[in-house]
Amino acid sequence: MAERLSAREVVTALADDATFAELPAPARKSRPDGPLAWPGYDDSRARAAERTGEQESVVCGTARVGGVRAVLIAFEFGFLGGSLGERTGDRLEAAYAYARERRLPVVPLVATGGSRMQEGMLALTQLQRVARQSALTREAGLAQVAVLRDPTTGGGWATLGAGADVVLALPGAQVGFAGSRVRPADADPAAYTAEAQVAAGAADAVVGPQELRETLGRWLRLLTRPSTTPAPPPGPLGESAVLPVTGWDAVRRARSPQRPRAGAYLDAYFTERTAISGDRCGGTDPEGMLCGFGTHEGRTVAYAAQTGTATRPAGYRTAARLIRLADRLGIPVLTLVDTPGAANDAEAERQGAGAAIADLFGAVAGARTPVTTLVIGEGGSGGALALAAPGNTWATPDSYFSVIAPELAAAILKRPPREVESTADQLRIRPQDLVELGVIRGTVGG
Repeated sequence: MAERLSAREVVTALADDATFAELPAPARKSRPDGPLAWPGYDDSRARAAERTGEQESVVCGTARVGGVRAVLIAFEFGFLGGSLGERTGDRLEAAYAYARERRLPVVPLVATGGSRMQEGMLALTQLQRVARQSALTREAGLAQVAVLRDPTTGGGWATLGAGADVVLALPGAQVGFAGSRVRPADADPAAYTAEAQVAAGAADAVVGPQELRETLGRWLRLLTRPSTTPAPPPGPLGESAVLPVTGWDAVRRARSPQRPRAGAYLDAYFTERTAISGDRCGGTDPEGMLCGFGTHEGRTVAYAAQTGTATRPAGYRTAARLIRLADRLGIPVLTLVDTPGAANDAEAERQGAGAAIADLFGAVAGARTPVTTLVIGEGGSGGALALAAPGNTWATPDSYFSVIAPELAAAILKRPPREVESTADQLRIRPQDLVELGVIRGTVGG
């Protein structure tokens, strides 16, 4: 179990020194014992206030984190389990409205057991208010970075937590829609943890308390620097800048184990970068797709990079998530194409490969922010093209892009294996062929 700090202790731990300013709480008249006249409810609130020093289960205010001014929403779990009621909804709505008026990112520091039973359905409907405020903030192009504390369950997880653009979690925190007292008796408790949510693609990273302030500050800096200038394509990292002589030479060089992969290109391009993880649909593809935001020449650039393996459906969905987020925030995108193709096994089909690829095609096609693509290795059919920017795709000398792999083309055409190499020439897949055909803008370093 993660250490449970109070709302103000969390704010103090994360905010730059002496920068937190609490927002005024909206006034609300309520009848004795709340809207349901629940016996003893006023006494429960009074005891919670005496115990915590707070008047409600959230503390809202502004502060600088890593030099970036943001609206912080800190839950006080000691106040009736951090539960949401009408007054909580009032505070949350006011905090989000304040953020939009002043163009500030929002940081929910979540620790809640869910909706307040003593207020019945009126408490539950606060989730609709929160969801609307989050949606309006998203439409306004403002970032939301959630921090999941212990516990984060119920509607608080399903709105403020899981609905954020980037989701960070403290180690060992209890995270799940079902709280510990309402789960099936035989439920595996390991499934309701921060670590499990990251593994399932529902959260981006587990961050230790000592690193949280720096990590949160980095995310806020990266997500609050819009730019309309396209990201320049990276320079080539391969040993040879000479273009391939034949189509098969292009294939051979692109498949070479010595050729630089995505990680090397990203390390050379960015001075710092931070990854997002997961498709928010239950999947991750860490071996096939790298996504995140980084700093290039002093400005933020988002990236989605294939790693040279067959891309899984979760990888495509994560890339689509990345591009849509960058588009909302006005951040240019760099994509690196390098895959023999989309994963085509039975499990990939069960995971919705076609729909995932279609979603990525749609995200790229609909992006208003500039997208730049560099083909750094294999460009295998539609599984590679989905990540490529129409009209702004470049290629390295040790890459190729093809409608289909030469071996598969020969097989479909019922040609013998000895004709695979000549088939590669016929497909015109070399970088210089692609320039001549108008498929790409040019080559880098060639």
